[in-house]
Amino acid sequence: MSLADINASGAPVRGRPRSEAVERAILEGAMKLLEDGVPLAELSIERIARTAGVGKATIYRRWSGKEELFVDVLRSTEPPDPELPGTSMRDDLIVLLESLRLRGLASRSSAILHNVHVQMKSSPKLWAAYDSTVLAPRRRLGVEILRRGQRNGELRADVDVELANDIFVGPLLVRSVMRPDSDLPEDLAERVVDTLLQGLRPVDSPVS
Repeated sequence: MSLADINASGAPVRGRPRSEAVERAILEGAMKLLEDGVPLAELSIERIARTAGVGKATIYRRWSGKEELFVDVLRSTEPPDPELPGTSMRDDLIVLLESLRLRGLASRSSAILHNVHVQMKSSPKLWAAYDSTVLAPRRRLGVEILRRGQRNGELRADVDVELANDIFVGPLLVRSVMRPDSDLPEDLAERVVDTLLQGLRPVDSPVS
């Protein structure tokens, strides 16, 4: 399972037919305006359409409005959603946290992307769209990995999986967002998972 398999309602995503070339032109047009310094609040569908060389109707056939379009613009700049190996809870958690580490590196390397995230938080409607379509599916996937670990005996049955998910992703978010000057080494995801599992595994569970 991957993040792309889950939408805001938890149901499988059923894609709509799209012209990839047209969609790419629209996303790149929006990103060009952002790179030119146009604030999110001043971007309009009309302006994006002119920059991309398409009509407004072409955009509205693909996105319901500016908020939904911006979410896809941000997603297009991020690493692809991870495919989980499914071999163990530990392995799946490492892959999931590694995707967060890569997103942190991408955000650090792009001043444009960082500024867009800051601006987005000042728009409740846009932030809600980003949360429901990007952040919430990631949270659900992490919780499902932990629940599967409980069913398989890899995680103690008394562990609050919602809280545990926050504890696992917390170090990556702290280093990516709150401490942007901190290190994001290649082995960080594995170190975080193994450190936490020392206290969360059942007492008689073998170490992977």
